[in-house]
Amino acid sequence: MTDDAQPTDSENDENTGDAGPTEVSPYRRAAAKVKEFPQTPGVYLMKDATGLVIYIGKAKNLRTRAGSYFLKAAEQEKRTAHWVHEICDADFIECESEVDALLVESRLIKDTQPKFNKDLKDDKTFPYLMITTGEDFPRVEVTREPPDHGVKLYGPFANVGALRGAVQVLQRIFKFRTCSLDIEAHDERWRWFRPCLLASIEQCTAPCNLRIDKAAYRRDIKRLQMFLEGRKTKLLKQMQRDMQAASKELRFEEAAKLRDEIHMLGTLDDRGELDTHAQPEVFYIDPKKGLAGLKKVLHLSKPPRTIEGIDIAHLGGGQTVASVVQFIDGLPFKPGYRHYKIREVQGVDDYRSIQEVVSRRFKKLAEESAIFPDILLIDGGKGQLKFALAAFEQMEIEPPCVISLAKRDEEIFLPGKSEPLRLSRHAFSLRLLQYVRDESHRFARYYHHILRRKSSLGEE
Repeated sequence: MTDDAQPTDSENDENTGDAGPTEVSPYRRAAAKVKEFPQTPGVYLMKDATGLVIYIGKAKNLRTRAGSYFLKAAEQEKRTAHWVHEICDADFIECESEVDALLVESRLIKDTQPKFNKDLKDDKTFPYLMITTGEDFPRVEVTREPPDHGVKLYGPFANVGALRGAVQVLQRIFKFRTCSLDIEAHDERWRWFRPCLLASIEQCTAPCNLRIDKAAYRRDIKRLQMFLEGRKTKLLKQMQRDMQAASKELRFEEAAKLRDEIHMLGTLDDRGELDTHAQPEVFYIDPKKGLAGLKKVLHLSKPPRTIEGIDIAHLGGGQTVASVVQFIDGLPFKPGYRHYKIREVQGVDDYRSIQEVVSRRFKKLAEESAIFPDILLIDGGKGQLKFALAAFEQMEIEPPCVISLAKRDEEIFLPGKSEPLRLSRHAFSLRLLQYVRDESHRFARYYHHILRRKSSLGEE
C-alpha cells in the first residue's frame, strides 16, 4: 500500500458545488480529510453522521492506514464491508511512537467502547498485559485469561502480535522479567541459579540470580506502569531528576542506566515494526515445573526435592577428579557440593571412576545415616549408569533413583530399560536435568583446574 490512499473510481467525479443532489457525501468528505492526516504514528477515530465514534485503530502511518478504509478493498473485506459506509468523519491523535499509539488505542477503546470495536469491551479472549502484584519480583505477561486478583491489567488489546512486540521493546528499557519463576528475595539459593539468555543480552536484570534487589526492581516496574498509564512526560521528568541526583551522589552506574533508559524512551519510534519485532528464543529453567515433570516421566511417587549430579574430569591421562553437585527444590545448593580425587583407578577410565566416587559418596552417607538424594544423575550413557549401579550392588545398599544423561543426543538412561528415554528439548524436566549435568561438569572442570595450577606452581 502506498502512503497516500488512492480514491475509488466513484470519488474521481467528486462535485464541490452547492448543496443539493450533487453535494459531496459525508463519506467522501471523510475520505478527503484523511488525505491530510500526518504520516506519523497515532490513533485514528472513525465517526458516524451524529459525530459518534464508531471505530478506533492505531497506525504507524496515520494517513496510509486511515486512508485504507476508503479503498475498494475495504468495501470487499469481510471485517469492514458492513460498516465503512457509515463513516462520515475522521479524526486522529498523533503519538510519539507505535508503542504509544498501541497504548492510547487500548485506553480509548476501553473508555468510549465504539460499536465496531465492541468485541474488545469485556471479551477475555482478547489479550491483556498483566503485571503480577503479589510477588517479590513482579513479572510481566501477555495473557488471554487473566486471574481475578493479584494482578494489574492493561487492555484489552486488538492485536496480540503488536502487544508482544511492544512488550519486547519495553523490556529493553525497563528490563523486567517475563518468566513464571517463583522467586523469593530472601532465598539465597537463587544467587546460584543460572539466568536465561535475556540476562546475557541485557534485556532482564535477572532477579532469578538476585542481581537486583527487590526495591530497585520494583522501581523499574513502577516506571513501566507510569508509561503504560500514559504518564510518559511525568516519568521522563522524574527519571531526569533521579539521574541528576545519582550523578551528584557519585552513583555513576545508576546515573548511566537512567541516561540510557531516558534515551530509549525518547527513541521508541526507531525500534522497528511491532508486528515483526523479533526476540531470541529463550528456554529458561523453571524449577517447580522441572520437578513436576521428573515425577511424571520417572514415575516417582512424589516430586523429587533433592537431586545430585556426578561428573568426571581428566586431561590427557593425568589427575582424574570427580564432582558431586546438589540441587534442592530445583536450585543449586553450594554447601552440598563435593569434589574427589580418584584414587583407585589408573589412567583414563570413566566407568570405574564413576563407580569409585559413587561408592565413596554413598558409603559415607550410609555410615552417617544421612538422607539419600531423590535422584542421582550421572553424566554419561548406559555404561556410566551400569557402573554407578554396580557400586550400590557391591555395597549392598538400596540405591535411590539413579539415571544417566548422555550429552550427544540428550538421552536419559534408566535402570532395567534397554531403550533410552527421549524428551522434548523444550521439556522443563529435561532442562532441569541438563542444568544439574552442566553444573556438575563445570564444578569438576573447576576442581581439575585448581589441581593443575597447584601442580604447576608447586603449591600444596
